[in-house]
Amino acid sequence: EKLNENDPFAAADKFLEAELLFPQSKWAPQSALMASYSYYLQNYYAKALLNLSRYLKTYPNDENLPYAHYLIAMCHYEMIEDEKRDIKPLIEAKKNFIYILDRYPNTDFALDAKFKLILIDNILASKELYIAKYYMSKKKWIPALNRFKNIINNELLLFVQLIIPFVNNYIKI
Repeated sequence: EKLNENDPFAAADKFLEAELLFPQSKWAPQSALMASYSYYLQNYYAKALLNLSRYLKTYPNDENLPYAHYLIAMCHYEMIEDEKRDIKPLIEAKKNFIYILDRYPNTDFALDAKFKLILIDNILASKELYIAKYYMSKKKWIPALNRFKNIINNELLLFVQLIIPFVNNYIKI
């Protein structure tokens, strides 16, 4: 009811209360998941992750495990800002989406995970390119080349986007 009234935080509290009141019922795991989803809707990703971690420990055999892992990956994914910021959410999101592909390959979550992994790889490539350009601005040619090599070796960026700065940098050496 609270979720429909656009009050996800109050909804999360109600879901957690339902889980506490009926711990042995079939609705307890669902309540824990819905509380996490409510936190996710409010952009309280840390609370959602904490609750999802508890869910995985408390209900290791629940039928909604694929969704729980997907929600974990999405929380990390939503914390990604841009190539100039912290890399931890990128790494965590990538790790969790790969887990979904490995563990639940025939789900809708796996299909979305493939798409999200492409986006994450592009952001990682942008980060490498950003750092390489910084090194170039400081006339640090070798570290810049190493960053370009990382992009090529990890196939993170299209060749066309990479070749021009790579060649320009190589010529300056």
